[in-house]
Amino acid sequence: MGVVAKRSSMTFYSDGSSQYSHRVRIVLAEKGVTVETVNVDPANTPEDLASLNPYNSLPTLVDRDLVLYEANIMMEYLDERFPHPPLFPVYPVARAQSRLWMYRIQRDWCQVVDDLTAGKGTAAQQEKMKKELRESLISIAPIFSEKPFFMSDEFTIVDCCVTPILWRLPSLGIDLGNHKSVQPLLQYRARLFSRDSVRASLSDQEKEMV
Repeated sequence: MGVVAKRSSMTFYSDGSSQYSHRVRIVLAEKGVTVETVNVDPANTPEDLASLNPYNSLPTLVDRDLVLYEANIMMEYLDERFPHPPLFPVYPVARAQSRLWMYRIQRDWCQVVDDLTAGKGTAAQQEKMKKELRESLISIAPIFSEKPFFMSDEFTIVDCCVTPILWRLPSLGIDLGNHKSVQPLLQYRARLFSRDSVRASLSDQEKEMV
């Protein structure tokens, strides 16, 4: 992208296997922000994290005296703090639509990915969740015939939320197939995965997922 790194005193406490840490790392990379990333084992968090974050949770972003511990709030803060390139639309209606897409992605896809990753439910329930997630993703394939990114001509904050989900599908045992109807989704996935920011955002754990 040729983005000049922006100086910052930020520290990002990241879980290398978490989709929520991943989406924030994509934003940081997209913005070209210089940040100290601390890779944390969620089962063995450092003492300083507990002193910063009352929930002792990941991800956590520290920018001088500001401490944020919710991924979507971090993403919106970073977009305002470092406005170029913009990831949220300028106009209020479009911004609200982006937030609504993010909400739907959380409700429809993220929770399923969390449950599958955590191994929740019986084997049959896991297979049902995989089938439903696969079918739900494939059902939106046609929208990528109209625009290169998620309901947009430009890469946006919504794509930052979708990318970690698509990246994790192989590790979850979900294959989108190669049918003609799914091609627009596969092409969208290829566009995402080829971005410099997405490649730069990957943790060691994520590099092993595909």
